Amino acid sequence: MRELGVVLIQLLRLAAYVAVHTLIISKLVLFDVGWCFFYLGFLLYLPITTPIVVQLLLGFVLGFSMDLFYDTGGVHAAAAVLLAFLRPWVLRLLTPRDGYDAADSVNIHQMGGQWFVVYLGLLVVLHHAAFFLLELGSFRTFGLTLAKILVSTLFTGITLLIIQLLFFPSRRKR
Repeated sequence: MRELGVVLIQLLRLAAYVAVHTLIISKLVLFDVGWCFFYLGFLLYLPITTPIVVQLLLGFVLGFSMDLFYDTGGVHAAAAVLLAFLRPWVLRLLTPRDGYDAADSVNIHQMGGQWFVVYLGLLVVLHHAAFFLLELGSFRTFGLTLAKILVSTLFTGITLLIIQLLFFPSRRKR
């Protein structure tokens, strides 16, 4: 019964990220170069103990739903699945000396600012590189694509960092 509750909560989170992104955040564009991929927060903030198969499925569902809204032919799905695939590798790369606790989550207050910025930066830049290179389909305008990757990474990273600081509680040890 507890697992069903966890699944329902994650599905509600997925719906909330998709709704906020499509209704509000998708309208924010910086100089036709930077886009905020707010919906990535759903994948990035999944519990650390989430099985890889579940992450891949959620990444596909999330990316596919974005593709439906934007008619992008699978580009969002491919990049989101790549992010879901790389997430455990990045978590392993950034494992603290004592390892992760079962109760650990991706939380700036719990894991520390430096850990969180590296985690967020690595995964967001990899997602954006895959997304924009797939969207472009060639290397003809590589300079513009590189600018899109960098500006969108900063825009998305700063937005997700603000969301983390505002809406994720800090758990103080007693």
